[in-house]
Amino acid sequence: MNKTNVMRILDKKNIKYEEYIYDGEFTNGTNMAFKLNENPKEVFKTLVTTSGKNYYVFCIPVEKELDLKKCASAVRKKSIEMVHSKDLLMVAGYVHGACSPIGLKKNYLVTFDSSINNIDNIYISGGKVCYQVKLKKDDLIKVINYQIKDITR
Repeated sequence: MNKTNVMRILDKKNIKYEEYIYDGEFTNGTNMAFKLNENPKEVFKTLVTTSGKNYYVFCIPVEKELDLKKCASAVRKKSIEMVHSKDLLMVAGYVHGACSPIGLKKNYLVTFDSSINNIDNIYISGGKVCYQVKLKKDDLIKVINYQIKDITR
């Protein structure tokens, strides 16, 4: 397997992780989690939003939906909206379907859904479409700064 930037960052920080490559025929993250026998509560998707000229990153379980009002409140903005897929590479450094909270293009504020408090391991994008990494939730803080808020419906 070719190492992605996410994997190189984890290696540099000496963080243990498991890497996975999967078939890209899944219709959504929940479907993927079930087909791979992963707990969908542990599989997180990374979503990029904007408010004015500022960008914010939110990570939520694949089975949940982002609540934009809660997200705006979490980052102390009046409102926020999703970044268009065509702008994702320029803003985050990742293409749609490969966005990870690790290795973002800039040091954006990252917010994880409060459900992260109920798990020990987390699956996130490996930084490339169809790549995933599993690591201990407690190791995330060694790699990125983030806050935890209730941001889902």
